[in-house]
Amino acid sequence: MLEGLQMDVPLLVSTLLEHAERYHADIEVVARTIEGEVVRTSYAETGRRARRLAQALDRLGLARGERVGTLAWNTQRHLEMFYGVSGSGRVLHTINPRLFAKQLVYIINHAEDRALFLDAATLPLVEQLAPALRTVEHYVLMAPRERMPATTRLPGLLCQDELLAAEDGDYAWPSFDERSACSICYTSGTTGNPKGVVYSHRSSTLSTMLVHGFLGIGSRNGEQHVIMPLAPMFHANAWHLPYVAPMVGARLVLPGRNYEPDRLYELIEAEGVTLAGGVPSMWIILTDWLDQTGRRLSRLRTAVSSGSAPSRALMEKLAGHGVELMQAWGMTEVVAGSTATMAPGTADLPPAERIDRRMRSGRAQCGVRYRIVDAEERELPQDGVAVGHLRVKAPWAARAYFKGEGGSAVDADGWLKTGDVASIDPAGHLVLMDRSKDVIKSGGEWISSIELENLACGHPAVQLAAVIGVAHPKWQERPLLVVVRRPGASVTGAELVEFLSDKVARWWLPDDVAFVDALPMTATGKVSKLALRERFRDHVLPDAARRQA
Repeated sequence: MLEGLQMDVPLLVSTLLEHAERYHADIEVVARTIEGEVVRTSYAETGRRARRLAQALDRLGLARGERVGTLAWNTQRHLEMFYGVSGSGRVLHTINPRLFAKQLVYIINHAEDRALFLDAATLPLVEQLAPALRTVEHYVLMAPRERMPATTRLPGLLCQDELLAAEDGDYAWPSFDERSACSICYTSGTTGNPKGVVYSHRSSTLSTMLVHGFLGIGSRNGEQHVIMPLAPMFHANAWHLPYVAPMVGARLVLPGRNYEPDRLYELIEAEGVTLAGGVPSMWIILTDWLDQTGRRLSRLRTAVSSGSAPSRALMEKLAGHGVELMQAWGMTEVVAGSTATMAPGTADLPPAERIDRRMRSGRAQCGVRYRIVDAEERELPQDGVAVGHLRVKAPWAARAYFKGEGGSAVDADGWLKTGDVASIDPAGHLVLMDRSKDVIKSGGEWISSIELENLACGHPAVQLAAVIGVAHPKWQERPLLVVVRRPGASVTGAELVEFLSDKVARWWLPDDVAFVDALPMTATGKVSKLALRERFRDHVLPDAARRQA
């Protein structure tokens, strides 16, 4: 075989920050601290502190490949960890503090974290967990000396700024195999223990380039993009936005830990944020607050959404503020699973038709191969009609879980088992119908809980909606619609069913509607269908009651 004659230069995440230090040195990183203050720094200063952090990890005796955990929110100090840890050849393990204590202990021990970096918000949690953590040797508070606690139950708690002050920053990022582990993110573990997804430097760099491309945030015309990750840094590394921003020279705005809508709005407006990314529940909370206060988004132009499908009502609300919501499909196992771009030739579609397209979960991403299969693993056509279990292959898709825990990530042919049910049309539009475990199986047919939820949210009295399958003596399962009303609004179950009656097939209509004060949420900001099914496991549908009478 004739080899190409290009240089064999490894794809490493440290090169993203090196590029920013050299060519975007003075561009700001604006961050809210855990205490609520807004601090300003630059990519040059981020690089200097990341190098000192790498030296400090050397001094602590952490070898390449060893894991460094973080229990922290979206702050400047957490950003430095993305480069100081991974750039030096260690493995960054971003941990979700919203998980249950038992899950946190499991994943920290399973990852074998040798050092654990925490902030003031997670300090009490780590004090609680520490006695059960078998591998952690160093606890580091991400704070200056004056913010260190007078007393703590953590043995030998170190101060991040003191560690960095002891180093000179004269450090060259090492070169190593691009297939080396860069970071680890664990799934939320809604069933069984969380599973570890290990990203390589190669996969992280490739997916960063793809995210940058489909978001269209290069500076072709010299515009200054301002990016704000609402997705926490422990959610698939904030969808790689902490890598994207320095690569393209975008100002990066980090909201800290306070996600109250008034504080988010304050940052978005004050810093001129042009693009922000977060799950639909975050956008719902923000737009509801905007409605209540009469405030407007003046500079935000793009909202990126993933994790679960946004409703049409949410898209229309954001469009009313001049914000286009771009939906893409992805998961911990495959960041950048689809592109959020519109198909070529659709730029001049009327607004309503653009929203129709945006309601789909993005389009086929170059580099990702898709297939849908039936229950017997037979491949189905990508005709926009057939619905099946979604499988993907990509250079940045997981092929296994860390230590093999949680079973196989792929099927017999090496395709990632996503757990999603979807259809794909000939133009590559991906339409997620449901999670495999959430789709409602009624009389041998499938009903999409996602579609019913999105339609229900179009009613002006509905703030949030979820649909689950409830046992039925004849049809196996039938849909139950669970609704949170908007404050001060009134609507009955019969009115909601009537509202849906001309929007879906008659046999899709919910058999019953239940009203609740709040929906249970997972640690990743999605509705917990598992908790809802448990709550309503003994619910008897009206039709089922009549049959039993």
